[in-house]
Amino acid sequence: MATNTLEDGDADEYSETESALETALRQLSAAATHVDVDEGVIERLEHPTRVVEVGVPLKRDDGSVEVYTGYRAQHDDVRGPYKGGLRFHPEVTAEECVGLSMWMTWKCAVMDLPFGGAKGGVVVNPKDLSTEEKERLTRRFAEEIRDTIGPKQDIPAPDMGTDAQTMAWFMDAYSMQEGETTPGVVTGKPPVIGGSEGREEAPGRSVAIIAREALRYYGEDLDEATVAVQGFGSVGANAARLLDDWGANVVAVSDVNGAAYDTTGLDTHAVPSHEEQPEAVMQYDAPNTLTNEEVLELDVDVVIPAAVGNVLTADNADDVQADIVVEGANGPTTSAADEILEERGVPVIPDILANAGGVTVSYFEWLQDINRRQWSLERVNDELESLMLSAWNDVRREVEAGDVSWRDAAYVVALERVGEAKSSRGLWP
Repeated sequence: MATNTLEDGDADEYSETESALETALRQLSAAATHVDVDEGVIERLEHPTRVVEVGVPLKRDDGSVEVYTGYRAQHDDVRGPYKGGLRFHPEVTAEECVGLSMWMTWKCAVMDLPFGGAKGGVVVNPKDLSTEEKERLTRRFAEEIRDTIGPKQDIPAPDMGTDAQTMAWFMDAYSMQEGETTPGVVTGKPPVIGGSEGREEAPGRSVAIIAREALRYYGEDLDEATVAVQGFGSVGANAARLLDDWGANVVAVSDVNGAAYDTTGLDTHAVPSHEEQPEAVMQYDAPNTLTNEEVLELDVDVVIPAAVGNVLTADNADDVQADIVVEGANGPTTSAADEILEERGVPVIPDILANAGGVTVSYFEWLQDINRRQWSLERVNDELESLMLSAWNDVRREVEAGDVSWRDAAYVVALERVGEAKSSRGLWP
């Protein structure tokens, strides 16, 4: 259940209990009841601007040719260029891309970034491709969607099955066709070709920042707080280690095989993350082991589902004993579980706020590329801290003023910003 290094904090997979599009539309509908936004604006936001579908031919290493289907969904660009990941996965669909692009619109808006939402990918299992085949597929996909992307139009980033190297190939293919090096066409690149320091750790860092602020808000001492993390990939590992460094007591972390559990606290830096050693959490010498399901039911101050979506459901929401849930993955809580946890008084800090560090540092990378000037890691982390605290306070004020859940408050902040921008720009013609 480990996550890749993603812009959106997305999980490696999510179950089909509730599709991304169904969730996005439901959340939009719920937020619309709390804001004074024209119904025509809501109607427009229920639909993407466009969904591009392309055929991506690939010459395999054995000389055969296969054609894969690729998508790029662009939801809304009223606040700026489209922004969102590119995934290589066998279950990519147009509907999934639309739903995730809507999530990106809200995430960028709640962080007050000058971007709109997009998402795309190729229907392929990257594990079935050699490195050379993956490079050829990436370059051809870049060419097929070249007219719909660009540093001022739509800026892709890594996602499931893609990484910094994929973005390097993509940027190079685009640049070769444009006749000039264009690092700002994608984010999540290696720093040597325009990537940003701190990009890889950013989603986990933002989860840790928000968990820290949530503990403070509810009167908990970070030094005495207990934390359980489901999913020890890029998001979960970085969040757990940072909270550990800040004094919290991380008692459980898990990967696909199960969890290491120690009531006295784990040495999170000694537990192998998915990137360091895939599926190796259980090799850590912990006094106890748990299943992934049991991690979510531990009696801790904070539980962070950072692995896959739809893990908190109607079946286990009543068993959650944590005081606070901080979403590290995208969509880990179903609508039914959301209602149960709200009725029980368990605050759920939503994904579009908590794991927004990835897209925020992607924004920093885009700025660095435009200005051709790289920031230090210290500056990146300082700027991320500042924007995360600003977004936290914006959402907190809505919680306090409107007597709404943290999720609804985040969507209210996002929808008000998008709605105001649409009203200001108008509808042409």
